[in-house]
Amino acid sequence: MADLIELKEEEERVILVGVSTCEEDDTERSLDELAELVRTANGVAVGRMIQNRERIHPGTYLGKGKLEELRDQIEEFKATGIVCDDELSPAQMRGLEEALQTKVMDRTMVILDIFAAHATSSEGKIQVELAQLKYRAVRLVGLRSSLSRLGGGIGTRGPGEKKLEMDRRLIHRRIGQLKEELEGVKRHREISRKKRRQSHAMSAAIVGYTNAGKSTLLNRLTGAGILAEDKLFATLDPTTRGCALPGGETILLTDTVGFIRKLPHHLIEAFKSTLEEARYSDILLHVADCSDDQMDLRLHVVYETLRELGIQDKIIITVFNKIDCLTEEAVLRDLRSDYQARISAKTGEGIEELKLLLERILRSRRIYLERLYPYRDAAKIQQIRKTGQLLKEEYREDGILVEAYVPAQQYAALMESGSPGK
Repeated sequence: MADLIELKEEEERVILVGVSTCEEDDTERSLDELAELVRTANGVAVGRMIQNRERIHPGTYLGKGKLEELRDQIEEFKATGIVCDDELSPAQMRGLEEALQTKVMDRTMVILDIFAAHATSSEGKIQVELAQLKYRAVRLVGLRSSLSRLGGGIGTRGPGEKKLEMDRRLIHRRIGQLKEELEGVKRHREISRKKRRQSHAMSAAIVGYTNAGKSTLLNRLTGAGILAEDKLFATLDPTTRGCALPGGETILLTDTVGFIRKLPHHLIEAFKSTLEEARYSDILLHVADCSDDQMDLRLHVVYETLRELGIQDKIIITVFNKIDCLTEEAVLRDLRSDYQARISAKTGEGIEELKLLLERILRSRRIYLERLYPYRDAAKIQQIRKTGQLLKEEYREDGILVEAYVPAQQYAALMESGSPGK
């Protein structure tokens, strides 16, 4: 296998390029988000260009006239490259490079670069490398001339960074190896989930648009202490921690990778093993930034991504985060969710109410039990403490009187001994 390339880290100066194909297109806002992605990838957007067309040019993305304007902008702003707001085909990448004689990147390449920089666990690195290699396998010719000329910057770093001269045969062999490694990770996750199911532990997955405050919420609820920055995709690797609820129960919370519009298909495929944590959870905590004027659009993106992943029929709590940033009273609602909560993960406002809501949902999925157990069955009490909510424990001469909420799966077994409480 080819060795990793040592590359000099350097700031990219790029021009953002988008194509608007209809009157209601929000290309301008999409470019705003692309500029934030470039910033997160340690680049800077020095200019932007939007062309209104009926459809994207199949060979050069832009029309001939706009290409000439773009050449002038590149020279004027001393740009080191351009970033297109859509995923480019190999033909479009080659066409743009030939026309502009500069480095050409697309939205997918920038996102992959951010993921490469933020992957810290071995699993995260495997998933990023797999996504990068799948992306590069069909673009090897175009990428060779682009990246070898500038020798660094966005799209050229990370665990998937190999010498561009390797042929597709080696890339596909490596893809096969990574898939096998991910299967091992998947089996390990399945074993962990099986143990959680056997212990009847309830779980919730924290999902949402990137930078909505998911990691900050996990830190606030569990004290996990994971990285939480005001950047897109600040955290990549999933973290599971227990959250103690007011009534004494514990729910397992898992932070997941953030979603974004035009999320590359390569990433969805590569990160399925991670995102499956949401599929097997009991509850989805859908975190939304209510201070964002594009909140409704981003809610839609999250639901579409969940649908694509096959994550449906879950109890959904939409958590409207960052209420401390609202300058005026706002009507916040999500008709697709079962419950809503208003919080500030940063200040702690609304957190106790959210915990009470989680407790109420957990209780609704459990059965009330009132039972008098003989002392020889005291182990039953410990089982209830571990998997249910113990409301009352009274020691009498004839046994232990217990009032509790227990998982439905355990109710029959717990009723086998003892007698009705009096």
